[in-house]
Amino acid sequence: MFDWLSLALDTAERLGARYADARVVHVRTQTLRTRNGLVQALDEAETLGLGVRVLVGHGWGFAATPHLNPHAVQQAAARAISLAVAANALATTPVDLGPPVTSRGMYRTPVQQDPFAVPLTQKIDLLLAADALMAREPRVRVRLGLLTARREHKWFANSEGARTEQVLVETGGGLSAIAVHEGEIQRRSYPASLGRAQNAGGWEIIRGWDLPGHAARIAFEAAALTTAAPCPQGEMTVILGGDQLALQIHESCGHPVELDRVFGSEAMYAGTSFLTPDKLGRFRYGSEVVHIVADATAPGGLGTFGWDDEGVPAQRTPLVEAGVFVGYLTSRETAARLGQPSNGSMRASSWDRQPLVRMTNINLLPGPWDLEDILADTDHGVFLETNRSWSIDDKRYNFQFGTEIGWEIRRGQRVRLLRNCIYTGITPQFWRSCDAVANERYWRMWGTTRCGKGQPSQIMHTGHGAAPARFRGVQVYPAP
Repeated sequence: MFDWLSLALDTAERLGARYADARVVHVRTQTLRTRNGLVQALDEAETLGLGVRVLVGHGWGFAATPHLNPHAVQQAAARAISLAVAANALATTPVDLGPPVTSRGMYRTPVQQDPFAVPLTQKIDLLLAADALMAREPRVRVRLGLLTARREHKWFANSEGARTEQVLVETGGGLSAIAVHEGEIQRRSYPASLGRAQNAGGWEIIRGWDLPGHAARIAFEAAALTTAAPCPQGEMTVILGGDQLALQIHESCGHPVELDRVFGSEAMYAGTSFLTPDKLGRFRYGSEVVHIVADATAPGGLGTFGWDDEGVPAQRTPLVEAGVFVGYLTSRETAARLGQPSNGSMRASSWDRQPLVRMTNINLLPGPWDLEDILADTDHGVFLETNRSWSIDDKRYNFQFGTEIGWEIRRGQRVRLLRNCIYTGITPQFWRSCDAVANERYWRMWGTTRCGKGQPSQIMHTGHGAAPARFRGVQVYPAP
Protein backbone atom coordinates (compact mmCIF):
# COMPACT_ATOMS: atom_id res chain seq x y z
CA MET A 1 0.00 0.00 0.00
CA PHE A 2 2.87 2.38 0.66
CA ASP A 3 3.81 2.09 -3.03
CA TRP A 4 0.46 3.65 -3.96
CA LEU A 5 0.96 6.38 -1.37
CA SER A 6 4.44 7.12 -2.70
CA LEU A 7 3.07 7.35 -6.24
CA ALA A 8 0.42 9.84 -5.10
CA LEU A 9 2.94 11.96 -3.21
CA ASP A 10 5.53 11.90 -6.00
CA THR A 11 2.90 12.96 -8.53
CA ALA A 12 1.65 15.78 -6.32
CA GLU A 13 5.14 17.13 -5.68
CA ARG A 14 6.06 16.92 -9.36
CA LEU A 15 2.95 18.98 -10.18
CA GLY A 16 3.81 21.73 -7.70
CA ALA A 17 2.58 20.77 -4.21
CA ARG A 18 4.58 22.29 -1.38
CA TYR A 19 3.06 19.68 0.94
CA ALA A 20 1.08 16.48 0.34
CA ASP A 21 -0.29 13.58 2.34
CA ALA A 22 -2.19 10.45 1.32
CA ARG A 23 -4.14 7.66 2.96
CA VAL A 24 -5.22 4.20 1.85
CA VAL A 25 -8.10 2.98 3.98
CA HIS A 26 -9.75 -0.45 4.02
CA VAL A 27 -12.88 -0.74 6.18
CA ARG A 28 -14.91 -3.85 6.91
CA THR A 29 -18.20 -3.70 8.84
CA GLN A 30 -20.75 -6.25 10.00
CA THR A 31 -24.12 -5.39 11.53
CA LEU A 32 -26.72 -7.82 12.85
CA ARG A 33 -30.22 -6.68 13.92
CA THR A 34 -33.08 -8.57 15.53
CA ARG A 35 -36.67 -7.47 16.07
CA ASN A 36 -39.35 -9.29 18.04
CA GLY A 37 -37.66 -12.67 17.95
CA LEU A 38 -36.57 -12.60 14.32
CA VAL A 39 -33.36 -11.67 12.53
CA GLN A 40 -34.26 -8.38 10.87
CA ALA A 41 -31.05 -7.66 8.96
CA LEU A 42 -27.49 -8.81 8.41
CA ASP A 43 -25.28 -6.30 6.65
CA GLU A 44 -21.69 -6.94 5.56
CA ALA A 45 -19.73 -4.21 3.77
CA GLU A 46 -16.18 -3.40 2.72
CA THR A 47 -14.68 -0.26 1.23
CA LEU A 48 -11.16 0.39 -0.06
CA GLY A 49 -9.72 3.53 -1.54
CA LEU A 50 -7.06 6.22 -1.56
CA GLY A 51 -7.37 9.91 -0.73
CA VAL A 52 -4.69 12.53 -1.41
CA ARG A 53 -4.52 16.05 0.04
CA VAL A 54 -2.18 18.72 -1.30
CA LEU A 55 -1.17 22.29 -0.51
CA VAL A 56 -0.27 24.65 -3.34
CA GLY A 57 0.69 28.09 -2.08
CA HIS A 58 -2.02 28.67 0.54
CA GLY A 59 -4.73 26.61 -1.15
CA TRP A 60 -5.80 23.08 -0.23
CA GLY A 61 -6.98 20.44 -2.67
CA PHE A 62 -8.29 16.93 -2.04
CA ALA A 63 -9.29 14.07 -4.32
CA ALA A 64 -9.91 10.34 -3.91
CA THR A 65 -10.24 7.15 -5.89
CA PRO A 66 -11.51 3.62 -5.20
CA HIS A 67 -9.16 2.24 -7.85
CA LEU A 68 -5.65 1.33 -6.80
CA ASN A 69 -3.84 1.39 -10.12
CA PRO A 70 -1.19 3.79 -11.45
CA HIS A 71 -3.51 5.78 -13.70
CA ALA A 72 -6.22 6.29 -11.07
CA VAL A 73 -3.77 7.26 -8.32
CA GLN A 74 -1.93 9.76 -10.52
CA GLN A 75 -5.23 11.17 -11.74
CA ALA A 76 -6.44 11.67 -8.15
CA ALA A 77 -3.22 13.53 -7.28
CA ALA A 78 -3.61 15.71 -10.40
CA ARG A 79 -7.24 16.55 -9.50
CA ALA A 80 -6.15 17.52 -5.98
CA ILE A 81 -3.51 19.83 -7.47
CA SER A 82 -6.07 21.48 -9.77
CA LEU A 83 -8.38 22.16 -6.84
CA ALA A 84 -5.52 23.52 -4.73
CA VAL A 85 -4.44 25.89 -7.51
CA ALA A 86 -8.00 27.22 -7.72
CA ALA A 87 -8.22 27.59 -3.94
CA ASN A 88 -4.87 29.36 -3.80
CA ALA A 89 -6.15 32.02 -6.20
CA LEU A 90 -8.84 32.90 -3.65
CA ALA A 91 -6.81 32.34 -0.46
CA THR A 92 -6.65 35.26 1.97
CA THR A 93 -5.09 33.51 4.98
CA PRO A 94 -1.54 32.12 4.90
CA VAL A 95 -1.23 28.41 5.72
CA ASP A 96 1.46 27.45 8.23
CA LEU A 97 1.64 23.76 9.18
CA GLY A 98 4.09 24.20 12.03
CA PRO A 99 6.87 21.67 12.65
CA PRO A 100 7.32 18.81 10.13
CA VAL A 101 5.60 15.50 10.95
CA THR A 102 7.81 12.47 10.37
CA SER A 103 6.04 9.75 12.38
CA ARG A 104 6.82 6.11 11.68
CA GLY A 105 5.31 2.95 13.12
CA MET A 106 2.45 0.49 13.50
CA TYR A 107 -0.55 0.64 15.86
CA ARG A 108 -3.22 -1.98 16.58
CA THR A 109 -6.24 -1.76 18.82
CA PRO A 110 -5.73 -4.26 21.66
CA VAL A 111 -8.19 -7.11 20.95
CA GLN A 112 -8.71 -10.25 23.01
CA GLN A 113 -11.19 -11.89 20.61
CA ASP A 114 -11.71 -10.87 17.00
CA PRO A 115 -15.42 -9.93 16.65
CA PHE A 116 -15.42 -11.06 13.01
CA ALA A 117 -14.27 -14.53 14.07
CA VAL A 118 -17.28 -15.10 16.34
CA PRO A 119 -19.79 -17.34 14.49
CA LEU A 120 -22.98 -15.65 13.32
CA THR A 121 -24.98 -18.42 15.02
CA GLN A 122 -23.46 -17.42 18.36
CA LYS A 123 -24.32 -13.77 17.79
CA ILE A 124 -27.88 -14.57 16.76
CA ASP A 125 -28.37 -16.87 19.75
CA LEU A 126 -27.17 -14.10 22.08
CA LEU A 127 -29.61 -11.52 20.73
CA LEU A 128 -32.52 -13.95 20.62
CA ALA A 129 -31.86 -15.04 24.22
CA ALA A 130 -32.09 -11.40 25.30
CA ASP A 131 -35.18 -10.92 23.12
CA ALA A 132 -36.95 -13.84 24.80
CA LEU A 133 -36.37 -12.29 28.22
CA MET A 134 -37.77 -8.93 27.09
CA ALA A 135 -40.79 -10.72 25.61
CA ARG A 136 -41.95 -11.79 29.09
CA GLU A 137 -43.16 -8.23 29.74
CA PRO A 138 -46.61 -7.97 28.09
CA ARG A 139 -46.53 -4.18 27.63
CA VAL A 140 -43.35 -4.38 25.57
CA ARG A 141 -44.50 -4.39 21.95
CA VAL A 142 -41.16 -3.87 20.17
CA ARG A 143 -37.93 -5.61 21.10
CA LEU A 144 -34.74 -4.64 19.29
CA GLY A 145 -31.25 -6.13 19.36
CA LEU A 146 -28.04 -5.03 17.67
CA LEU A 147 -24.48 -6.29 17.29
CA THR A 148 -21.87 -4.58 15.15
CA ALA A 149 -18.16 -4.83 14.38
CA ARG A 150 -15.83 -2.54 12.46
CA ARG A 151 -12.22 -2.91 11.36
CA GLU A 152 -10.31 -0.03 9.76
CA HIS A 153 -6.89 -0.73 8.24
CA LYS A 154 -5.18 2.52 7.36
CA TRP A 155 -1.87 3.42 5.73
CA PHE A 156 -0.64 7.05 5.82
CA ALA A 157 2.30 8.89 4.31
CA ASN A 158 3.25 12.52 3.75
CA SER A 159 5.85 14.46 1.82
CA GLU A 160 7.81 15.16 5.01
CA GLY A 161 8.69 11.49 5.52
CA ALA A 162 5.91 10.14 7.73
CA ARG A 163 4.85 6.51 7.21
CA THR A 164 2.32 4.94 9.59
CA GLU A 165 0.01 1.91 9.57
CA GLN A 166 -2.94 1.32 11.88
CA VAL A 167 -5.58 -1.37 12.47
CA LEU A 168 -8.49 0.02 14.50
CA VAL A 169 -11.17 -2.40 15.73
CA GLU A 170 -14.53 -1.49 17.26
CA THR A 171 -17.29 -3.68 18.66
CA GLY A 172 -20.75 -2.55 19.70
CA GLY A 173 -24.38 -3.37 20.19
CA GLY A 174 -27.24 -3.25 22.62
CA LEU A 175 -30.94 -3.71 23.32
CA SER A 176 -34.09 -1.60 23.27
CA ALA A 177 -37.54 -2.35 24.68
CA ILE A 178 -40.50 -0.21 23.58
CA ALA A 179 -43.61 -0.46 25.74
CA VAL A 180 -47.15 0.73 25.01
CA HIS A 181 -50.02 1.21 27.48
CA GLU A 182 -53.18 3.30 27.08
CA GLY A 183 -51.63 5.49 24.41
CA GLU A 184 -48.34 6.06 26.27
CA ILE A 185 -45.16 4.90 24.50
CA GLN A 186 -41.89 4.54 26.40
CA ARG A 187 -38.47 3.17 25.51
CA ARG A 188 -35.59 1.79 27.55
CA SER A 189 -32.18 1.01 26.12
CA TYR A 190 -29.04 -0.77 27.27
CA PRO A 191 -26.11 -0.11 27.51
CA ALA A 192 -26.79 3.35 26.03
CA SER A 193 -29.38 5.35 24.12
CA LEU A 194 -31.09 3.88 21.06
CA GLY A 195 -29.83 0.44 22.06
CA ARG A 196 -26.27 1.00 20.90
CA ALA A 197 -22.98 1.41 22.67
CA GLN A 198 -19.58 0.91 21.05
CA ASN A 199 -15.96 0.74 22.15
CA ALA A 200 -12.54 0.05 20.71
CA GLY A 201 -11.77 -3.63 21.24
CA GLY A 202 -13.08 -7.07 20.41
CA TRP A 203 -15.87 -9.46 21.35
CA GLU A 204 -14.81 -9.18 24.97
CA ILE A 205 -16.76 -5.90 25.04
CA ILE A 206 -20.02 -7.73 24.32
CA ARG A 207 -19.25 -10.38 26.91
CA GLY A 208 -18.67 -7.64 29.46
CA TRP A 209 -22.04 -6.00 28.79
CA ASP A 210 -23.98 -9.26 29.44
CA LEU A 211 -26.96 -8.29 27.27
CA PRO A 212 -29.24 -11.15 28.44
CA GLY A 213 -28.46 -10.22 32.04
CA HIS A 214 -30.02 -6.77 31.55
CA ALA A 215 -32.84 -7.64 29.14
CA ALA A 216 -35.55 -8.30 31.74
CA ARG A 217 -34.68 -5.09 33.62
CA ILE A 218 -34.99 -2.76 30.66
CA ALA A 219 -38.27 -4.42 29.62
CA PHE A 220 -39.62 -3.94 33.14
CA GLU A 221 -38.50 -0.30 33.20
CA ALA A 222 -40.02 0.43 29.79
CA ALA A 223 -43.34 -0.98 30.98
CA ALA A 224 -43.16 0.85 34.31
CA LEU A 225 -42.50 4.16 32.54
CA THR A 226 -45.87 3.99 30.78
CA THR A 227 -47.57 4.63 34.14
CA ALA A 228 -44.78 6.56 35.90
CA ALA A 229 -45.24 10.06 37.26
CA PRO A 230 -44.42 12.90 34.86
CA CYS A 231 -41.21 14.79 35.47
CA PRO A 232 -41.63 17.65 37.96
CA GLN A 233 -41.05 21.21 36.79
CA GLY A 234 -38.76 23.82 38.28
CA GLU A 235 -35.20 24.62 39.23
CA MET A 236 -33.64 21.74 41.12
CA THR A 237 -30.63 19.52 41.67
CA VAL A 238 -29.90 17.11 38.81
CA ILE A 239 -27.68 14.03 38.91
CA LEU A 240 -26.79 12.71 35.47
CA GLY A 241 -25.90 9.07 34.86
CA GLY A 242 -22.66 8.39 33.03
CA ASP A 243 -24.26 7.55 29.68
CA GLN A 244 -26.28 10.79 29.63
CA LEU A 245 -23.30 12.81 30.82
CA ALA A 246 -21.25 11.39 27.93
CA LEU A 247 -23.58 13.07 25.42
CA GLN A 248 -23.63 16.26 27.49
CA ILE A 249 -19.82 16.30 27.29
CA HIS A 250 -19.92 15.62 23.55
CA GLU A 251 -22.26 18.48 22.70
CA SER A 252 -21.34 21.17 25.22
CA CYS A 253 -17.64 20.39 25.81
CA GLY A 254 -16.26 18.57 22.77
CA HIS A 255 -17.69 20.56 19.87
CA PRO A 256 -16.98 24.02 21.34
CA VAL A 257 -13.23 23.29 21.62
CA GLU A 258 -12.80 22.29 17.95
CA LEU A 259 -10.53 25.07 16.77
CA ASP A 260 -11.75 25.07 13.16
CA ARG A 261 -15.22 25.97 14.48
CA VAL A 262 -13.70 28.77 16.53
CA PHE A 263 -11.95 30.22 13.46
CA GLY A 264 -15.12 29.88 11.37
CA SER A 265 -13.72 27.49 8.77
CA GLU A 266 -16.28 24.86 9.81
CA ALA A 267 -19.85 25.70 10.79
CA MET A 268 -22.05 22.80 9.74
CA TYR A 269 -24.31 20.99 12.21
CA ALA A 270 -24.92 23.68 14.84
CA GLY A 271 -21.37 24.83 14.73
CA THR A 272 -19.30 27.69 15.59
CA SER A 273 -18.23 28.18 19.21
CA PHE A 274 -18.49 30.60 22.12
CA LEU A 275 -14.97 29.59 23.26
CA THR A 276 -13.05 32.28 21.37
CA PRO A 277 -9.24 32.53 21.70
CA ASP A 278 -9.42 35.49 24.11
CA LYS A 279 -10.96 33.08 26.66
CA LEU A 280 -8.08 30.59 26.54
CA GLY A 281 -6.47 30.24 29.95
CA ARG A 282 -8.77 32.72 31.70
CA PHE A 283 -12.41 31.76 31.15
CA ARG A 284 -14.32 30.12 34.00
CA TYR A 285 -15.92 27.26 32.08
CA GLY A 286 -16.96 25.13 35.06
CA SER A 287 -16.58 24.68 38.79
CA GLU A 288 -13.31 23.68 40.42
CA VAL A 289 -14.34 19.99 40.39
CA VAL A 290 -14.55 19.95 36.57
CA HIS A 291 -11.46 18.52 34.84
CA ILE A 292 -11.82 17.61 31.16
CA VAL A 293 -9.16 16.13 28.87
CA ALA A 294 -8.90 15.07 25.24
CA ASP A 295 -7.15 11.70 25.42
CA ALA A 296 -6.48 9.74 22.23
CA THR A 297 -4.51 7.18 24.27
CA ALA A 298 -7.37 6.11 26.58
CA PRO A 299 -8.12 2.35 26.45
CA GLY A 300 -11.41 1.44 24.80
CA GLY A 301 -12.16 4.82 23.31
CA LEU A 302 -13.55 5.28 19.81
CA GLY A 303 -11.15 8.22 19.56
CA THR A 304 -8.11 6.10 20.46
CA PHE A 305 -5.44 5.56 17.81
CA GLY A 306 -1.72 5.72 17.15
CA TRP A 307 -1.66 8.80 14.91
CA ASP A 308 -4.28 11.15 13.53
CA ASP A 309 -4.82 11.63 9.80
CA GLU A 310 -1.98 14.14 9.60
CA GLY A 311 0.43 11.65 11.14
CA VAL A 312 0.54 13.47 14.49
CA PRO A 313 0.97 11.04 17.43
CA ALA A 314 -1.97 10.38 19.75
CA GLN A 315 -1.75 12.37 22.96
CA ARG A 316 -3.59 13.59 26.05
CA THR A 317 -4.44 17.30 26.14
CA PRO A 318 -6.05 19.22 29.05
CA LEU A 319 -9.13 21.17 27.95
CA VAL A 320 -10.54 22.31 31.30
CA GLU A 321 -8.47 22.33 34.48
CA ALA A 322 -10.24 23.02 37.79
CA GLY A 323 -12.99 24.66 35.78
CA VAL A 324 -10.75 26.93 33.69
CA PHE A 325 -10.75 26.60 29.90
CA VAL A 326 -7.15 25.79 28.88
CA GLY A 327 -7.09 23.94 25.54
CA TYR A 328 -8.51 23.27 22.09
CA LEU A 329 -8.68 20.33 19.71
CA THR A 330 -6.34 21.27 16.87
CA SER A 331 -4.92 20.40 13.47
CA ARG A 332 -1.46 21.38 12.27
CA GLU A 333 -2.83 24.45 10.51
CA THR A 334 -5.16 25.69 13.26
CA ALA A 335 -2.62 25.04 16.04
CA ALA A 336 0.02 27.06 14.19
CA ARG A 337 -2.30 30.07 14.24
CA LEU A 338 -2.04 29.95 18.04
CA GLY A 339 1.71 29.34 17.96
CA GLN A 340 1.27 25.75 19.13
CA PRO A 341 1.99 22.28 17.68
CA SER A 342 -1.00 20.12 16.73
CA ASN A 343 -2.39 17.86 19.45
CA GLY A 344 -3.43 15.23 16.91
CA SER A 345 -7.16 15.83 16.45
CA MET A 346 -7.41 15.74 12.65
CA ARG A 347 -9.44 12.78 11.35
CA ALA A 348 -11.45 11.78 8.30
CA SER A 349 -14.41 9.40 8.32
CA SER A 350 -13.18 7.46 5.26
CA TRP A 351 -10.72 7.47 2.37
CA ASP A 352 -12.99 9.70 0.27
CA ARG A 353 -13.19 12.53 2.82
CA GLN A 354 -10.53 15.04 3.80
CA PRO A 355 -9.65 15.24 7.50
CA LEU A 356 -11.31 17.74 9.84
CA VAL A 357 -10.67 18.69 13.45
CA ARG A 358 -12.61 16.02 15.36
CA MET A 359 -13.04 14.91 18.92
CA THR A 360 -10.82 12.09 20.14
CA ASN A 361 -11.93 10.90 23.61
CA ILE A 362 -13.27 13.89 25.55
CA ASN A 363 -13.31 12.73 29.16
CA LEU A 364 -14.58 14.20 32.40
CA LEU A 365 -12.07 12.97 34.95
CA PRO A 366 -13.48 11.10 37.96
CA GLY A 367 -13.94 12.82 41.29
CA PRO A 368 -13.76 11.53 44.88
CA TRP A 369 -17.42 10.61 45.46
CA ASP A 370 -19.21 7.26 45.66
CA LEU A 371 -22.51 7.53 43.78
CA GLU A 372 -24.37 6.39 46.87
CA ASP A 373 -22.85 9.30 48.79
CA ILE A 374 -23.89 11.80 46.10
CA LEU A 375 -27.45 10.51 46.36
CA ALA A 376 -27.37 10.52 50.17
CA ASP A 377 -26.11 14.12 50.09
CA THR A 378 -29.02 15.26 47.89
CA ASP A 379 -32.10 16.45 49.75
CA HIS A 380 -34.33 16.89 46.70
CA GLY A 381 -33.66 16.46 43.01
CA VAL A 382 -33.80 14.09 40.07
CA PHE A 383 -31.50 11.39 38.73
CA LEU A 384 -31.61 11.26 34.92
CA GLU A 385 -30.24 8.56 32.65
CA THR A 386 -29.98 7.60 28.94
CA ASN A 387 -30.54 10.22 26.26
CA ARG A 388 -33.77 10.42 24.30
CA SER A 389 -33.49 13.83 22.62
CA TRP A 390 -31.19 16.84 22.42
CA SER A 391 -30.75 20.26 20.86
CA ILE A 392 -28.11 22.97 21.14
CA ASP A 393 -27.58 26.33 19.45
CA ASP A 394 -24.93 27.20 16.88
CA LYS A 395 -22.54 28.60 19.51
CA ARG A 396 -22.84 25.45 21.68
CA TYR A 397 -24.24 27.69 24.40
CA ASN A 398 -27.96 27.05 25.03
CA PHE A 399 -28.98 23.39 25.21
CA GLN A 400 -31.88 21.07 25.98
CA PHE A 401 -31.70 17.32 26.65
CA GLY A 402 -34.41 14.73 27.22
CA THR A 403 -33.81 11.38 28.90
CA GLU A 404 -35.44 7.98 28.74
CA ILE A 405 -35.81 7.63 32.49
CA GLY A 406 -35.59 9.55 35.73
CA TRP A 407 -36.04 9.06 39.45
CA GLU A 408 -37.10 11.65 41.98
CA ILE A 409 -34.73 11.91 44.95
CA ARG A 410 -35.92 12.94 48.43
CA ARG A 411 -33.71 12.92 51.51
CA GLY A 412 -31.07 10.85 49.72
CA GLN A 413 -33.41 8.15 48.39
CA ARG A 414 -34.91 7.40 44.99
CA VAL A 415 -38.61 7.62 45.83
CA ARG A 416 -40.41 7.31 42.49
CA LEU A 417 -39.91 6.67 38.79
CA LEU A 418 -40.25 9.64 36.41
CA ARG A 419 -41.01 9.77 32.71
CA ASN A 420 -40.51 12.35 29.93
CA CYS A 421 -37.82 14.36 31.73
CA ILE A 422 -36.13 17.33 30.06
CA TYR A 423 -33.40 19.56 31.46
CA THR A 424 -32.07 22.74 29.94
CA GLY A 425 -29.25 25.20 30.55
CA ILE A 426 -26.48 27.48 29.36
CA THR A 427 -23.19 25.63 28.95
CA PRO A 428 -20.84 27.58 31.29
CA GLN A 429 -23.55 28.16 33.91
CA PHE A 430 -24.38 24.47 33.86
CA TRP A 431 -20.78 23.29 34.29
CA ARG A 432 -20.15 25.92 36.99
CA SER A 433 -23.04 24.37 38.96
CA CYS A 434 -21.31 20.95 39.09
CA ASP A 435 -20.39 20.21 42.70
CA ALA A 436 -19.81 16.44 42.76
CA VAL A 437 -18.35 13.86 40.35
CA ALA A 438 -18.35 10.14 41.10
CA ASN A 439 -15.09 8.23 41.39
CA GLU A 440 -13.24 5.65 39.28
CA ARG A 441 -15.57 2.87 40.39
CA TYR A 442 -18.36 4.43 38.31
CA TRP A 443 -16.25 5.88 35.48
CA ARG A 444 -16.39 4.19 32.11
CA MET A 445 -15.70 4.92 28.46
CA TRP A 446 -18.78 5.54 26.33
CA GLY A 447 -18.86 5.75 22.55
CA THR A 448 -20.67 8.07 20.16
CA THR A 449 -21.06 6.71 16.62
CA ARG A 450 -23.21 9.46 15.06
CA CYS A 451 -21.12 12.64 15.30
CA GLY A 452 -21.83 14.66 12.17
CA LYS A 453 -19.61 17.41 10.82
CA GLY A 454 -18.45 18.85 7.53
CA GLN A 455 -19.79 19.34 4.03
CA PRO A 456 -20.00 16.83 2.45
CA SER A 457 -21.07 15.19 5.69
CA GLN A 458 -18.74 13.01 7.72
CA ILE A 459 -20.04 10.75 10.51
CA MET A 460 -17.28 10.14 13.04
CA HIS A 461 -16.91 7.86 16.07
CA THR A 462 -15.76 9.54 19.29
CA GLY A 463 -15.28 8.48 22.90
CA HIS A 464 -16.36 10.06 26.18
CA GLY A 465 -15.25 8.88 29.59
CA ALA A 466 -17.60 9.86 32.40
CA ALA A 467 -18.97 8.97 35.81
CA PRO A 468 -22.25 10.29 37.25
CA ALA A 469 -22.12 13.92 38.39
CA ARG A 470 -24.36 16.37 40.25
CA PHE A 471 -25.44 19.83 39.11
CA ARG A 472 -27.28 22.40 41.23
CA GLY A 473 -30.05 24.78 40.18
CA VAL A 474 -30.91 23.21 36.81
CA GLN A 475 -34.20 23.87 35.02
CA VAL A 476 -36.20 20.65 34.65
CA TYR A 477 -39.63 20.09 33.13
CA PRO A 478 -41.79 17.36 31.56
CA ALA A 479 -41.86 16.85 27.80
CA PRO A 480 -45.14 18.01 26.29
